Amino acid sequence: MQLHFSPSMRSITISSSNGFIDLMKIKVAARHISYRTVFHTILILAFLLPFVFILTAVVTLEGVNKCSSFDCLGRRLGPRLLGRVDDSGRLVRDFYKILNQVNTEEIPAGLKLPDSFNQLVSEMKNNQYDARTFAFMLRAMMENFEREIRESKFSELMNKHFAASSVPKGIHCLSLRLTDEYSSNAHARKQLPPPELLPLLSDNSYHHFILSTDNILAASVVVASAVQSSLKPEKIVFHIITDKKTYAGMHSWFALNPVSPAIVEVKGVHQFDWLTRENVPVLEAVENQNGIRNYYHGNHIAGANLSATTPRTFASKLQARSPKYISLLNHLRIYIPELFPNLDKVVFLDDDVVIQRDLSPLWEIDLGGKVNGAVETCRGEDEWVMSKRFRNYFNFSHPLVAKNLDPEECAWAYGMNIFDLSTWRKTNIRETYHSWLKENLKSNLTMWKLGTLPPALIAFRGHVHPIDPSWHMLGLGYQNKTNLESVARAAVIHYNGQSKPWLQIGFEHLRPFWTKYVNYSNDFVRNCHILDS
Repeated sequence: MQLHFSPSMRSITISSSNGFIDLMKIKVAARHISYRTVFHTILILAFLLPFVFILTAVVTLEGVNKCSSFDCLGRRLGPRLLGRVDDSGRLVRDFYKILNQVNTEEIPAGLKLPDSFNQLVSEMKNNQYDARTFAFMLRAMMENFEREIRESKFSELMNKHFAASSVPKGIHCLSLRLTDEYSSNAHARKQLPPPELLPLLSDNSYHHFILSTDNILAASVVVASAVQSSLKPEKIVFHIITDKKTYAGMHSWFALNPVSPAIVEVKGVHQFDWLTRENVPVLEAVENQNGIRNYYHGNHIAGANLSATTPRTFASKLQARSPKYISLLNHLRIYIPELFPNLDKVVFLDDDVVIQRDLSPLWEIDLGGKVNGAVETCRGEDEWVMSKRFRNYFNFSHPLVAKNLDPEECAWAYGMNIFDLSTWRKTNIRETYHSWLKENLKSNLTMWKLGTLPPALIAFRGHVHPIDPSWHMLGLGYQNKTNLESVARAAVIHYNGQSKPWLQIGFEHLRPFWTKYVNYSNDFVRNCHILDS
């Protein structure tokens, strides 16, 4: 800053150091202003101007250098020089206060809600809402949107449940056409296996697989994937058990589509002499009791308090009410030692698995005197499949459950199990299974809800030998974000859950691991438009 005195001492100029801007000029009239007054004025200005300079520098650092005029600079400096501050913080605090008040009060009756944000803004402008009315409108709109989203989610879960429980048109077509073929084509009725191979069905030097299903297409994939992945396909024997209505179609498929050199046997439940009412009274009760049938086949919404239920809990309850859980085919696994009295060791497979590796080493695993070689499902991090303990399956508020079971005991998986039948026959596993099924029926299904696994968890307690998880990867019917590299490495992948690969609701990126074993060149598959979208 510089001060310039004119030679006549009648004017004083105060300018910036670079000389380009004249900040102030003072005309001194000798007749009216004394030198003392001028001197005091200069002192005051000299005192104030450094502060002006500092404020200017601060605002410049904040971005005021974009201003192109003194007017702009003045608008920015003015509030600071006058002691005024930005009051936006106070406005936010006031709005928070209004929101908190509105949150504890009832929404006014008859409040008309806009359908969109744009409509809300338009109504605010036209009706000049105050902050309180705006807060009420905002809260009501949010609650309405949340309610609609929740209802949509429950509807989606119900639709998915129905889709998972139904039989796709193409698979139904396949069963009907093959059944018709059985009645009209002698080749479709030929004996399986041929008479000369019948002794191999009880030869314990072979690798015996047992599959219980009424899904012909799924069975074909399980068998094809096992044979194609095996290093010793000539040692494979498949025992397929199906129900009476599916038997003809299942037999036709494997009679017309042999998987040599592997051997396939197809039997209906009606062909097992051991499966009488005397031997399976509990299962007859499960299938025929009206209350049980209504639970699995009835209205899944009636009596459900959806307002107090999360979508995930509702999904779990729907999964537990799948009709397959009262199917005799689903319970047959507990009778394997009696159904195959001449076999010593078998591998049991669910119909929603795919075999990707040679499974012959499973017969070499020493079960250490245990009956069931299975993958434990309490060692993983995901919540849907691999973090399961007894508390996830049983109602521990029931006194019988609380007295006899440990909620922290590790669960294991059905779907790919090694069964030592010789050891099994020396146990009371079947009797334990029956007794707990009876107790659950007496308690009106209050001990557990989910099908065959809970009673099996109890019956096989102390009889399970954990095997390496790489043998059996679960959850492909639950988890959309399943790691594809892990899927490719697993020996057996399991599409347990609702999103089966043969359904339209199956996960598209996981479906190819299954469809690669579907014989799309087959006339029956092609004519039924299997998996056509």
